[in-house]
Amino acid sequence: MSDAMGNARYSLLKDLRAEIEVKDGTFSLCFWVYLTNSTMFPATIIQQVCSDVSQSAPFLVINDHKRINLLPLLLLHEEAPHTGNINSLTEVAYATVDFEFPLENWVHIGCEVCSNHMKLQINGEIVGEKLLSPLSNMESNSNDLRKIVLANIGGDGNNSQGYVHNFEIFPSVSSIKDHHLKDPPLKLSIDESSASEIEEESDGVWSIVGGKASCRRNFSLDVVLSNVFGQLVDKENEVYASLLYADTQTPVENTTDEEAPILASYDGIEFPSYERPSKLLLGRASFKLKISQLSSKCDNRLFLIKFCIPKLGSYPFLEALSRPIRCISRSRNTRLSTLVWKRSSGLPTHNLMQSSAMDDASFENQHPVREAKSSPLMKRFRFGHDKISVSVKAETSLEQPDEECNSHAWTTNQVENGTPANDEVYDSLSDSESIGERNSPSNNVASRRYPISDMTVFKYCLASLTERSLMLKEIASLASKKEISELAHHVSLYSGCSHHGNQILIAKRLVEDGTNLWKVMSPNNNHIPWESAVYEIEEQFMKIASCSSRSLSHQDLELLRVIAGCHEYLAQENFEKLWCWLYPVAYIISKEWINPIWNSTSPKWIEGFITKEEAEASLQGPTGLQEPGTFVLRFPTSRSWPHPDAGSLIVTYVGNDYRVHHRLLSLDRVYGSGDKGIDMKPLQDMLLAEPELTRLGRIIRSH
Repeated sequence: MSDAMGNARYSLLKDLRAEIEVKDGTFSLCFWVYLTNSTMFPATIIQQVCSDVSQSAPFLVINDHKRINLLPLLLLHEEAPHTGNINSLTEVAYATVDFEFPLENWVHIGCEVCSNHMKLQINGEIVGEKLLSPLSNMESNSNDLRKIVLANIGGDGNNSQGYVHNFEIFPSVSSIKDHHLKDPPLKLSIDESSASEIEEESDGVWSIVGGKASCRRNFSLDVVLSNVFGQLVDKENEVYASLLYADTQTPVENTTDEEAPILASYDGIEFPSYERPSKLLLGRASFKLKISQLSSKCDNRLFLIKFCIPKLGSYPFLEALSRPIRCISRSRNTRLSTLVWKRSSGLPTHNLMQSSAMDDASFENQHPVREAKSSPLMKRFRFGHDKISVSVKAETSLEQPDEECNSHAWTTNQVENGTPANDEVYDSLSDSESIGERNSPSNNVASRRYPISDMTVFKYCLASLTERSLMLKEIASLASKKEISELAHHVSLYSGCSHHGNQILIAKRLVEDGTNLWKVMSPNNNHIPWESAVYEIEEQFMKIASCSSRSLSHQDLELLRVIAGCHEYLAQENFEKLWCWLYPVAYIISKEWINPIWNSTSPKWIEGFITKEEAEASLQGPTGLQEPGTFVLRFPTSRSWPHPDAGSLIVTYVGNDYRVHHRLLSLDRVYGSGDKGIDMKPLQDMLLAEPELTRLGRIIRSH
């Protein structure tokens, strides 16, 4: 790739102008175009003007259905239009493609023009062709030098506004199929999977704790500079962060104490963000920020964080805007109840579905790519032959950086002396104290020799998801299975949740299988066409999931493409994002309590890979929500390895209050942790035994 940083070669679309010498009736051109959201359709991208300005007509237009059309050339074709009004071109011949032109995205256009035909290429594929009739006098004048100007001309009928990159003209028809691979444009974006200390509210707004110095929290975000294929661009530069109002995108004022509205934290010291930009390293810039201005002090307006690279110029594609932000000052305390659980004389107690006392703050209302932060829970366990008593106390401060896994259980058994009056079933036994473990002498840390240091364990427990991923990738390549098992045990013990340990246990095979699969798909570590990669990915998924009878649907693969964050081509970074989501799902499906319901087609217990929005939409009837108890199962698209909930199943259902709820299934509590199965009922029977679940819903997908 050429030095796109040193020579960006971006220009305004309205400044596009090129003179072509049409010789032998052939030429071709290629360019990238980016249209802003202010573009109105129909719109002329390029106008053709004869050199003597005696004639002009559209050459490349986007119609009111957002379909791009390549029109015949005035000097070559009998079918060439004789009007510049793009609303009067319905009868004119043109090459087109069934492709809805997107706004605020780069699209590569290639045009191949000959005397008897035209071809239109979008993103490197020949997608449209039109046979044409050459002008009768063209052959006799073929040796004459004829010129035509291609330009974006403003005025009536031209509402296109945008940018052009790498515009090139070839004097003869040449292969332009791979031109889009050369010097692709750059874009700046936020890697939301790196976010921490950010909550997502029910309306999709980010909630961040800010305000006074004694109250505000650090939150983290990574910004990446990549090309349009998703490949990170390794160029040194500085990224700046600023705080804007979401409605007007104007800068937020300083606080009443004259503090900058957004602060960067370095070594525990706060600086105005404009004084401390973050440097790009291998295409990534990491930010630790604090917001000092509260929404409540600004008429309850929402904010945005804008990231930009001033040295590269002020282009919308080299700026990244966060989701809308509500900055709050949080001072309330959390109180959790004390629950007493009883083991029956038969089977041990089993907790199937996770719940919380505050249903509006249910599992999926947390930010999809962040760690839900809460106060660390202090748990006290007393073990007896008949009872297990759990005392749960919440810290009064919410400033602790500890992470809480969503391990709060909705039970399938009765609480001793009946259901608690306040129905506050919020926390149960930690998975690290699960059946078969709680009386084991192996829980005595002092009695065990541990080859990985305590510092590693503590660093892992306190690290962000991105940091944990990097740690585990390094550990997986060096440590033995026994050492990884020891690390998983200690992290589960110290964090109070075995879900963290489960992700560590699968780390070695996840990393090895992912590395090997990428080497098979891309021996030279180049980006590869998505359409060819999906076959290898699907084959590996079916192998890991032990599901030879059920392949992935087209919709499943499209959702994987969204998770990967790629388009036509898959880069290694995109593949790793996909793999960190897909492998835990495949691993869970391989388990004997999930595998039958995944392979079941009548009824179809798990429709496939669906989003939260698709699940909620499936529960809508003609006049509103379906009857209470209707539910569907899904894998959370927001949880990727090593998040403790990666690969888990969620039940989305209509509650008795005629609201949609999302609950996490805690299957290791029911069937036992690790590979130690317990003889239990089939999962589908246990689901239908839940009082709030009565009927399996269906996902209706358009094809």
